[in-house]
Amino acid sequence: MTIYSPPVGFYFSLSFPDDNSLMCSFQEASGLSVEMDVEEIAEGGENAFKHKVPTENRYPNLVLKRGLTAADSPLLNWCTNTIGSDFSNPISPKTIQVSLMNAEGTSLKTWNFVNAWPVKWSISDFKSQESEVVVEALEFAYSYFTTENKKL
Repeated sequence: MTIYSPPVGFYFSLSFPDDNSLMCSFQEASGLSVEMDVEEIAEGGENAFKHKVPTENRYPNLVLKRGLTAADSPLLNWCTNTIGSDFSNPISPKTIQVSLMNAEGTSLKTWNFVNAWPVKWSISDFKSQESEVVVEALEFAYSYFTTENKKL
């Protein structure tokens, strides 16, 4: 009998299958969720309840965090060119893959964020009382995500 051990959340990888020059590591990935919007419809003559019907899926932005890196990072250049642009050049969306790994380094599940583009860049606060690493956060909007399941 095999004993199931749930995967740990600290072992994940991130890749850009469209552009290998953007490969980098992150300490945190958040925003991996989807929510279905619901519309309430009142039925004439029935006042006890309203019908709830599904409308569309809503995806929050993907947020990636890491220690502040060199200014010549290809990923940071893409973000700067997109966020800081005057829209004279088109936004170049990319696919971002986040994979949860097992202890052997094999992907257990992969999320593919389709048509992602950077919408926000920020760094952590500077605090003279604490000796923490400066963390930059990159936030990406995307159209939707798909998943690839492996055997857990």
